[in-house]
Amino acid sequence: MENEKDVVLSIHLTEDESNTLATAVLDLRGEHFEATASSRRNPIDPPKPLIGEELAIARALRKLEDQINEAAQDKIDKFLVH
Repeated sequence: MENEKDVVLSIHLTEDESNTLATAVLDLRGEHFEATASSRRNPIDPPKPLIGEELAIARALRKLEDQINEAAQDKIDKFLVH
């Protein structure tokens, strides 16, 4: 493609023994998108940090997706009005 761009998405994880918090951040052409989500291990489950990380990340990305879709739809709506 002639007009390629790289977009950087960062994900920050904070964990303790039973909780994982994921924050996903995307800056795109001056727009800032940020979403946070968490996962919690059931106390009777064995500690498997990767599972909690995956769940928290997936949930944060889902929220981020909603924000980006909403921003795009707002731009479409403004374009159609003018």
